[in-house]
Amino acid sequence: MPLVIRRYRPADKDTVLTLFTTGTWAHICPCFHNAMTSPLYLTITLALGVVGYLLGSVFGAVLFPAAWVGVIYCCCHEMYCGYVRERLRTDMQDIPGNFLSRSDDCFWVAEAEVEGRPQVIGMVAVAAKHSGTEKYGEMFRMIVAPQCRRMGLGFRLAQTAVDFCKERGFSKVVLETTSTQMAAVALYSKLGFTRVFSRTNKLAFLWISSLARVTIIKMEKYL
Repeated sequence: MPLVIRRYRPADKDTVLTLFTTGTWAHICPCFHNAMTSPLYLTITLALGVVGYLLGSVFGAVLFPAAWVGVIYCCCHEMYCGYVRERLRTDMQDIPGNFLSRSDDCFWVAEAEVEGRPQVIGMVAVAAKHSGTEKYGEMFRMIVAPQCRRMGLGFRLAQTAVDFCKERGFSKVVLETTSTQMAAVALYSKLGFTRVFSRTNKLAFLWISSLARVTIIKMEKYL
């Protein structure tokens, strides 16, 4: 079965929600790695080990850095898990109502044969937005199954969304991604998107997103 990108169907719900959850959770480890390999956090980790040792305890030299690393991992974990909980409680709970009830909105899934049966391996959505007299599209819920990444699927999904926005006469397409997802940033740049600004993640507590060292990157493409 060749890859097919089609509109969401109600029968896809369980698979789509599972893919959305696992696909989002997959960013936890890269987020943690990026945070802990930053020069600042490497210095803090080393300093805590030295402080523990100077306090006269080899145990402290291990415990202090371990506690710090644990806090950072918990922040990365909670930021993405909290995002999933919120989305599953709100818009993803009723995909037809929130993404398919208006002609200028759409939700697509990518379907291909996996282990002998059709399976949803990707998704993306577009919602129409208005700013004064300007009408534009917002692209979001871009998820590709971890085992299917780096195969061009993300490009095809994003291009499908962009083509839809052109057909609807939108002035531009906007999206938000995170500083952890640099492969996504590169993909969108390849499609002609440019960065508009970066900001702290509003969906997480400020201290959580700050400790996880994650910022939101807004990008746009004029059509």
